[in-house]
Amino acid sequence: MAIYVDADACPVKAEAERVGTRHKTRIFIVSNGGLRPSPNPLVENVIVPEGPDVADMWIADRAGPGDVVVTGDIPLAAKCVEAGAEVLKHNGEPLTAANIGNVLATRDLMADLRAADPFRQGGGKGFSKADRSRFLDALEQALRRAARAG
Repeated sequence: MAIYVDADACPVKAEAERVGTRHKTRIFIVSNGGLRPSPNPLVENVIVPEGPDVADMWIADRAGPGDVVVTGDIPLAAKCVEAGAEVLKHNGEPLTAANIGNVLATRDLMADLRAADPFRQGGGKGFSKADRSRFLDALEQALRRAARAG
């Protein structure tokens, strides 16, 4: 059982570390660099080479049943769900075999809409305290399920 955090632009790294530590779970913080290493012995900072999707590939190659992946990257989430890992977005929303197809389709539709209207601005909402709280609860529940299954 491990937690894999797609750490570039992740607003819940500290929360993932806190919950993972309480469960005595290894935590992999995966990024292209520029993050301060944690002194926590359960946390391993993994710095991957520069390049598109290198961190995603590192996580996708390792995550599987019993693991929890924290990411906002939908294609990475799809690969991890297919591999049997539990996947959580930063706001605590679970990405599962039941919903990943719709989430991927919505992502692709929004990309097409943005490409068709170069003046379209924003569209995303900010990250809130409620999102952080939902993430903490979702990660706690995911780790409890993984512990029971393992």
